[in-house]
Amino acid sequence: MFTTGARRRMLAAVAMTGAAVLALTGCAGSAGDGEAAYDPEEEVTLQFTWWGNDDRATRYQSLIDAFNEEHPNITIEGTFTDFPAYWEKRKIEATGGGLPDVWQFSDSYLREYAEPGMLLDLGTVSDYIDFDAFEESLQQTGQLEGVQYSLPTGYSSWAVFLNDGLIEQAGVEPYEGGTSTEEYTAWMKSVTDATGGAVYGGTDMTQRIQTFENELRQQGKNLYTDDGELGFTEDELRDFWNSGAEARDGVTVPQQRLEETFPKSGFASNLTASEASWSNFLGGYLADSGAASVTLVAPPTDEPGSKDLYRQGGLQVAISADTEHPEAAALWLDFIVNSEAAGEIFGTTVGFPASKTKLAGTTLEGIDAQVADYLESVADRIGEAPPVPVVGYGSLEQTFWDLGKSIGLGALTVDDAVEQFFGEAKVILG
Repeated sequence: MFTTGARRRMLAAVAMTGAAVLALTGCAGSAGDGEAAYDPEEEVTLQFTWWGNDDRATRYQSLIDAFNEEHPNITIEGTFTDFPAYWEKRKIEATGGGLPDVWQFSDSYLREYAEPGMLLDLGTVSDYIDFDAFEESLQQTGQLEGVQYSLPTGYSSWAVFLNDGLIEQAGVEPYEGGTSTEEYTAWMKSVTDATGGAVYGGTDMTQRIQTFENELRQQGKNLYTDDGELGFTEDELRDFWNSGAEARDGVTVPQQRLEETFPKSGFASNLTASEASWSNFLGGYLADSGAASVTLVAPPTDEPGSKDLYRQGGLQVAISADTEHPEAAALWLDFIVNSEAAGEIFGTTVGFPASKTKLAGTTLEGIDAQVADYLESVADRIGEAPPVPVVGYGSLEQTFWDLGKSIGLGALTVDDAVEQFFGEAKVILG
């Protein structure tokens, strides 16, 4: 059905002599340990998990079906949950040594899981994965100290999403994107005022660490340094959270309303006319909200001309180091990130295809063309990617979000939130 370079190399490997096969699988970490050479016909079962919504689950099931047409002997048992619960479960599994064979991964957790040896070095199964399909800069998003631990499914950039129907009903002009933060806040207020609070202009942007990251990058900084330290001060974080006070006072959707719709966001629940997130969320937002159309525009910036955005290859796929079937797991990983089937099924919903082979299967029309057009529209704001996330960055990102929500609920003052964040950062970063 769909043929990749990895599959061709796998078939070539099977055709080798017995001695050559033993040498190959020794490199892959199987026969070298005294185990039998890899048998491509062996019946195996792989545990696979991801975070996402029902739309993503449907797409993954279609991809599993396509994979099984080529590899009917490899059973993929898939499960999914929302993002926060996903990483809590991985922490529990990591403690008990029961991580899934293959799992949707994030570069935010690269150091946290690679440094203790919980991720498979993909170089040991390189005969089953087509690395050449990736640009070097995107391939490096899954590397730590030169070792490839994961590969990106795609890349995206930060964007503002607009629910066209809700904006039209409110009778206001759409947000044009790329304005100052003050102008964006004023636009959100115009929506909230026009609807009498039936629909809010947006969500408190200071809850998301990515908004803070963009602000820091406008000043030539990053969230963290190459040395594994925070790249900002307590005063900078305090000023950032305080900057959202005006919007939280009747402009953006109240946090209590969001608590009632969780895990759906305000935008997905049609409570807000706009929301900032990664560009690959377009398909999921359309599915969750039921909106007839959603537009992507550039996020606000207070430093025009700055390189505050970047190509984020954060959504990746990794293999656990203790999998009993590394070669089969590698074939499945390769199918996810490289196959034309993945491009056809997922389009840009998990990021703009990072590999040229996956892109070859993607028809850029409809929402996929929208994402491609958006990425092109912000090309002049794309700068270098930030350093490899610090150990524990995923936990810090969640903490940032949780504290932002507590501020919105009135359960914490900004000063207390800053103290708690830096207290946890001190523990996590040492």
